Amino acid sequence: MSEPWGFAHLSDGSVLITVRGGTLLHVSPRGVRQEVQGVPQVHVQGQGGLLDVIVSRDFPQTREVFLSMSVRQKDGAGTAVHRAQLSRDGSRLTNVIKIFEMAAGSSGGRHFGSRIVEATDGTLFVTIGERGDRPAAQDISSHEGSVVRVTKSGAVPKDNPFVGKEAARAEIWSFGHRNPQGAALDLQGQLWVVEHGARGGDELNLVRKGSNFGWPVIAFGRHYSGAKIGEGTSKKGMQQPEFYWDPSIAPSGMMVYSGELWPEWKGHFFVGSLKFDYISRLSGAPVVEREKIRGPSTGRVRDVREGPHGGIWFLSVENGALYRMTPNE
Repeated sequence: MSEPWGFAHLSDGSVLITVRGGTLLHVSPRGVRQEVQGVPQVHVQGQGGLLDVIVSRDFPQTREVFLSMSVRQKDGAGTAVHRAQLSRDGSRLTNVIKIFEMAAGSSGGRHFGSRIVEATDGTLFVTIGERGDRPAAQDISSHEGSVVRVTKSGAVPKDNPFVGKEAARAEIWSFGHRNPQGAALDLQGQLWVVEHGARGGDELNLVRKGSNFGWPVIAFGRHYSGAKIGEGTSKKGMQQPEFYWDPSIAPSGMMVYSGELWPEWKGHFFVGSLKFDYISRLSGAPVVEREKIRGPSTGRVRDVREGPHGGIWFLSVENGALYRMTPNE
């Protein structure tokens, strides 16, 4: 696979894998791979393309899957989410509907975000980077640099924090993000994201309704030029990260582990590193990094998920492969 980006397990033991260039793969439990037909048009630009995939919690009844991707817009590209139904044999998407598209605004090819998480109430959280337009992350009249929350049909939930606020995008759940490329629910159902900082300052954040995470006003890193970012590391009304990495690890893909095969890891975070080729294991209050899991397979880890029966699965961009970890017998 050339640049795999996200994956999701199906109830029959098969796996869907997105490839950034626009291909969706279905891999059977026996390892038979086929390209899924009917994928919507993707605009491949810079870091954009076909990005995340999740399987609806009620998939056995609905066959619904959700895909995030970059799509062409008037002056460039933006993040969008499509809902579709997967055929019984895994060969085709049908009833494909775009349920969300960020408001047009940025023309660059970076920071699309694009992780999708199904909340405990069945709504969807979608992460969106600031698209290289740093000030836009503080502007709730745009979607750049936010986590949005919509229903599976794309409607705005009535309890979103900015519903009814003049000039605000009602889909926004939180803002002030740089580029969140990992997202997951913890065992209590709370949303966490990991996001790329600049030079130093990659963050693990507990996302609360209506919160401002500060980018680019506050940060625990510096610009790539070495220049100071914003006003420092804290400011009233802006959230602090639960953990940050310095130097940056380029985090992408995250899960919170159930403890099924490794009971001692119950509730721990697992975060893939694109820069240093390892999986970061974190836990505690305050959160600390407990271990760097690395080996020949962990080249540029793009996504990490818990699979059926408690195995830890991860996508290696460098190797173009999907791996499963289980305890030594």
